[in-house]
Amino acid sequence: MDSTKSEPLKGSPEAEDGNIEYKLKLVNPSQYRFEHLVTQMKWRLQEGRGEAVYQIGVEDNGLLVGLAEEEMRASLKTLHRMAEKVGADITVLREREVDYDSDTPRKITEVLVRKVPDNQQFLDLRVAVLGNVDSGKSTLLGVLTQGELDNGRGRARLNLFRHLHEIQSGRTSSISFEILGFNSKGEVVNYSDSRTAEEICESSSKMITFIDLAGHHKYLHTTIFGLTSYCPDCALLLVSANTGIAGTTREHLGLALALKVPFFIVVSKIDLCAKTTVERTVRQLERVLKQPGCHKVPMLVTSEDDAVTAAQQFAQSPNVTPIFTLSSVSGESLDLLKVFLNILPPLTNSKEQEELMQQLTEFQVDEIYTVPEVGTVVGGTLSSGICREGDQLVVGPTDDGCFLELRVCSIQRNRSACRVLRAGQAATLALGDFDRALLRKGMVMVSPEMNPTICSVFEAEIVLLFHATTFRRGFQVTVHVGNVRQTAVVEKIHAKDKLRTGEKAVVRFRFLKHPEYLKAM
Repeated sequence: MDSTKSEPLKGSPEAEDGNIEYKLKLVNPSQYRFEHLVTQMKWRLQEGRGEAVYQIGVEDNGLLVGLAEEEMRASLKTLHRMAEKVGADITVLREREVDYDSDTPRKITEVLVRKVPDNQQFLDLRVAVLGNVDSGKSTLLGVLTQGELDNGRGRARLNLFRHLHEIQSGRTSSISFEILGFNSKGEVVNYSDSRTAEEICESSSKMITFIDLAGHHKYLHTTIFGLTSYCPDCALLLVSANTGIAGTTREHLGLALALKVPFFIVVSKIDLCAKTTVERTVRQLERVLKQPGCHKVPMLVTSEDDAVTAAQQFAQSPNVTPIFTLSSVSGESLDLLKVFLNILPPLTNSKEQEELMQQLTEFQVDEIYTVPEVGTVVGGTLSSGICREGDQLVVGPTDDGCFLELRVCSIQRNRSACRVLRAGQAATLALGDFDRALLRKGMVMVSPEMNPTICSVFEAEIVLLFHATTFRRGFQVTVHVGNVRQTAVVEKIHAKDKLRTGEKAVVRFRFLKHPEYLKAM
């Protein structure tokens, strides 16, 4: 008989920060120990802004010891009691057997703990959807949010289009928003009959807001505005399996990298081509991701286990890039993407969120509407501070550089009434009878105490990603800074006469039309 012991596997040690907690076992804890465990759970939930992952059967140093079935059952029972105590729900994500020197099989169980924070309605994650024209972005969103597979001719995307010419051409030209809600058990809540946005919000513990962006080169400015203005947590880059990296795919990838937006990749339309073609497209993506300009670590997701690992790795390391291969027609591997989105935690931690909320109020104006019986309404993102119903703010700058006083009459998030808006959240604010003609996209609404500064001339360090000729003084360019989008003229390039593709320099710009509110980074 072989007397040598097999060494247990070891993962990375437990981090003090973050929302992942290792526990070897939780069998019949004393009352004092139980209260300590509950306090610990509250901390992990706060770190994950409402979500935490418990790994049972793992030591603090990352050693994968595992538990026998009886101990695991008792540990999960204790975890359930802890979750009940804090008002949270638990869902078992996966179980894994570990190779440990024991006669009885031993397992590790990963559990998702979810609790909507008391000060908000649901957990919120914004995902920008990028990719070349005809790669299937709107179709995928239609299938994800409506629960019905596509017929292969674009039926699923029809409800997403906002304009007649989009329906006629089948191409997105504007920015549209779609929501996917998960309840506390991780189930999608969208798929009941005639579910309205308000009902989805009320039933959801976690909300994924997809920002559907245009893929055609003609609408690239609109896509850039969506990426800079709406502050997405991450991006989904869609690549068609039968065409590979084509058209604007490289440009969209370059934009995500330049703006430091974490992204994952979905290879669509795998029902249209042979397995070898799909594999070739994946290999092509892996080569591009590993190039010096990207420095990403591709991770192909082929099982539910991979999807759980991908969500955790994606949140922990900005270099990991999960790759999904799926079909919106056959539905193949669609569930893996849903598992990933359900588990994916917020990518900004609670400390950063807290710091932003303590600053003065600043709301970016991205959209302006007139709503009957409501009046003027603005849509956008609260970049710092807290905004409440009835708050007095100032909006500007106007063409002559002034800021005007106004009052926030009411607030809505995802078409549901909301009394308080916190930093990082997107919403629409009703301004009553405030004259719409005085507003434009790119303005900010700020606290009067901020004493906002404006500028017509500014300097910025730029990298020329691509340019057909040389970039020189006197050029007129469209400048995107957050929600600001305006034509500016190049007044000076420091230390150089001109720039070529790939070069970096500090450049002085002057806005052509009116001053803007900018902040130094």
